[in-house]
Amino acid sequence: MPSSNGKDKYRVIHLDSWSCACPDFVSRCRELGLHCKHIKALQQFLKLRSAVEIEDFDVNEVTAHDKLICPFCKSEKITKQGFRKNKSSAKQKYKCETCQKSFVNEPIKYIKGDAKMVCLAMDCYYKGLSLRDIKDMFKQFYSLDLHHETIRRWINRFTEIMDRYTEKFKPQLGNRWHIDEQMVKSGKEWRYCWDMIDSKTRFLIANNVTKGRSIKEAKEVLQKAKKTTHRKPRIIVTDGLQTYKKALVKEYGTTTGRHLSKPLHLHNVGVRDIVNNNILERYHNEFREFDKVRRGFKNDKTTQQWSENFRVYHNFIKPNVSLGGLTPAEASNIHLGLVGNRWLRLLERSVRDQNEC
Repeated sequence: MPSSNGKDKYRVIHLDSWSCACPDFVSRCRELGLHCKHIKALQQFLKLRSAVEIEDFDVNEVTAHDKLICPFCKSEKITKQGFRKNKSSAKQKYKCETCQKSFVNEPIKYIKGDAKMVCLAMDCYYKGLSLRDIKDMFKQFYSLDLHHETIRRWINRFTEIMDRYTEKFKPQLGNRWHIDEQMVKSGKEWRYCWDMIDSKTRFLIANNVTKGRSIKEAKEVLQKAKKTTHRKPRIIVTDGLQTYKKALVKEYGTTTGRHLSKPLHLHNVGVRDIVNNNILERYHNEFREFDKVRRGFKNDKTTQQWSENFRVYHNFIKPNVSLGGLTPAEASNIHLGLVGNRWLRLLERSVRDQNEC
């Protein structure tokens, strides 16, 4: 460490205890058990170097993919104008040279935190962390004290915005679709969550939560799938549940024999069969990682809501190893340019689309 006169240097050592070669430490501080100013300076430097800083919404990250424009007059003549500070972070301010108005380049306003914190909360939640685990993470790493219900509202509110935005895009799917149901806990009761997935792209086409497994309830998920795709597959694969047969005949006109003009229904498939439902079973395992921490949902409405929210994460955020690292949306030819932080990119586009509407 350099001395205050700028001419001398002193070696500071920290093994079991701190020591310094300066005259002040040797003659006075060592006997009194104190630290000299060189030790204190080094301690402060190490503390600052290892501190976790809150990342701000950086203009360079945005302009790599989207040009920064004025939200008032749409001008591209933007300059930086200091920071707006609050208890949790400092946010970059910008000024438009055309209309002379100042703004903060944040897709989300009036929240405690910023867009990246919201995206981090969503990513952790859909990967299986509980709300209180996320609350504790923000407290430890960002010194941000949030209520767990605040985090839940963040996740629910902005995932719904993303869901409405992504529904506008029609996926280009393969010719074989899989349908199966799994049991989820809703309140004190068990419900059936019907899922339909495309074999080629792993795109989750539709899901629906019902009390039973009747023909009418089986038709509901098929009707949602028709609304999403506007087409029929060549093959539909199911297990041996008998309600599938009548529901598929009514909605898709399927047949269990060879008929070139109708989709072929392969039913009663097993795990070890050549044609099986293992692709959909893997999705169910993925959902279980998210579901088991919740220990069930509050009621049927929230069960349906979170199953649809999870579909956004599966289709647009999580890369699939079997697809070469692409997301199901990218594999189905929906290219939104979600480079880098996919949550943040999708959130920007969704909020911008909502504001324009």
